[in-house]
Amino acid sequence: MDKTVIKMAKKKRIALIAHDNRKIDLLEWAKYNRELLAKHDLFGTGTTGGLIENELKIKVTKFRSGPFGGDLQTGAKIAEGEIDFLIFFWDPLEPMPHDPDVKALLRIAVVYNIPVACNRASADFIISSNLMSSEYSRSLIDYKERITRVEGNSIYIR
Repeated sequence: MDKTVIKMAKKKRIALIAHDNRKIDLLEWAKYNRELLAKHDLFGTGTTGGLIENELKIKVTKFRSGPFGGDLQTGAKIAEGEIDFLIFFWDPLEPMPHDPDVKALLRIAVVYNIPVACNRASADFIISSNLMSSEYSRSLIDYKERITRVEGNSIYIR
């Protein structure tokens, strides 16, 4: 498969999202890492973005709340190359009315090969990486070979 290389700048664009039962955990993590986060551009969904902005006193570009399209807005920004990585503390034990949106967001993060942290441990590893303060080249798989038109308008993915 063909690949495209995308360069991440030294200043990263980080999306911060948390389900209700994980907001305090994400907020504590963000407070602990405030100095590092302040060096980057932050994005967040509704309530989570507002909480982080108020507590840390740093600007967060806010999307809608997750159930009202914020997860989808975040996914769109990933697809447009405007978010470099995702910190998403999701609640694995609580079914959400917008579970399909959550799955779509996580899928698009994998398709566009951006780092994703779904818990505090993975967020710690990502944010403490030497790559946080340097440029990074990530490869995107060209999925065109796997998408085939079959019988008119139908699309078949191999």
